[in-house]
Amino acid sequence: MRLYDSATREVRDFVPRESGRVGIYLCGATVQGAPHIGHLRSAIAFDILTRWLSRNGLDVTLVRNVTDIDDKILTKSAEAGVPWWAWAHRFEREFNRAYEILGVAPPAYEPRATGHVTEMAELITLLLERGHAYVGDEGNVYFDVRSWGKYGELTHQLLENLSTVEDEASDKRDPRDFALWKATKETDPDGASWPTPWGRGRPGWHLECSAMAHKYLGESFDIHGGGIDLRFPHHENEQAQSQAAGWGFTNLWMHNAWVTVGGEKMSKSLGNSLTVDAVLERGEAVVLRYALGAVHYRSTLEFSDTSLDESGAAWERISGFVQRAVELVGALTLEEVAGTEVPEAFAAAMDDDLNVSAALAVVHEHVTTGNTALAAQDQAQVRTAQAQVRTMLDVLGIDPLAQPWVGERAADGAAEQALGVLVQAVLSERVQARAEKDWARADALRDRLTAAGIVVEDSPGGARWSVKGGTSGR
Repeated sequence: MRLYDSATREVRDFVPRESGRVGIYLCGATVQGAPHIGHLRSAIAFDILTRWLSRNGLDVTLVRNVTDIDDKILTKSAEAGVPWWAWAHRFEREFNRAYEILGVAPPAYEPRATGHVTEMAELITLLLERGHAYVGDEGNVYFDVRSWGKYGELTHQLLENLSTVEDEASDKRDPRDFALWKATKETDPDGASWPTPWGRGRPGWHLECSAMAHKYLGESFDIHGGGIDLRFPHHENEQAQSQAAGWGFTNLWMHNAWVTVGGEKMSKSLGNSLTVDAVLERGEAVVLRYALGAVHYRSTLEFSDTSLDESGAAWERISGFVQRAVELVGALTLEEVAGTEVPEAFAAAMDDDLNVSAALAVVHEHVTTGNTALAAQDQAQVRTAQAQVRTMLDVLGIDPLAQPWVGERAADGAAEQALGVLVQAVLSERVQARAEKDWARADALRDRLTAAGIVVEDSPGGARWSVKGGTSGR
């Protein structure tokens, strides 16, 4: 397997530090507001990575943090008149709900920043002892960027060319130094600070990830991931403080690209954020997952109603084949699917820096083969095609007969049954009209179903029907 390393800017052979085991740290959500599809793109990309590594027999430990205290959380909670911790908890739950709805498997650990203040204080002490940090005014501790000659190495920038991206506090030795610990402000709410030897305060944003990665993955681990917008200053600062503490930190950096809307990067400041709930009002969760995962993780994803519709059409083709295969030969168990080898072309695509778009092309090729076998009623070939298609979909997290997608259908079973009875009644009338050669009535009945969003497909085995993007039957 080869992966693109953002630090070296090259595709490298991926070799785990420890044979058979992989440690991944993924920067998770700052829970200041509702999750949007830009957040979920990152989660899905690394979910697919984890699934592929696991499929190859590796024991993966994924750590995805939660930033549950920072300036934005304090500001927004105050504006809403809600305790800051309640505000953070509300949106942490919304993020977890979005992950679950879109089939993102939970990480091995999901640590909160507020739960690791002790580890952060220990890291600050170590940096002070090693001469890479200093105490400013009471409660403030800064990382001394000039003390670390490799600062800027991750993003290939020279220190003299960098400008500050944080508050230009008067107690800094250099405006480019960044906060490890921030003194309590008069406007901060109760409970949003902790006592330390340097005064009461709260952690700097960058500090928390270094401390938590170290706690759960050790001094060195395999992969650090996150959105490309985190490379500077967040990841640059993480790397500097971790390595300055004497830790090896990560062997490889992976960054997913932005989601854009109308050519602009999604962000709350631009006002073009699309929340997960809002998008799901226009389509199925599995279609949204398909849309967010289908484009190579390092390529910008331009999101629109058109791209969502295209993903829906692709998903209907794939899931339609699976359903027809099940009708003919029965459903393979999840154990049988897991035990099926993925096609070589699919494996080659995934090993090529997670080239999901190329991998999906292989999926569609096998769907075509499967549909040909269905037309010929070749049960052996249909069974083989079902196994191959579903084992690839399992890697991508979109096997229609696995959770959560099969669970969605089960939950809607009663409604589907009622709909099936009504549709079948109209189809029976249509069969009778066709038998009587009353073509006008037959067409009118079909048009009535079409107007209701029911797609009718005539086949040698009788008429099949489906709701666009959902239920189907015959």
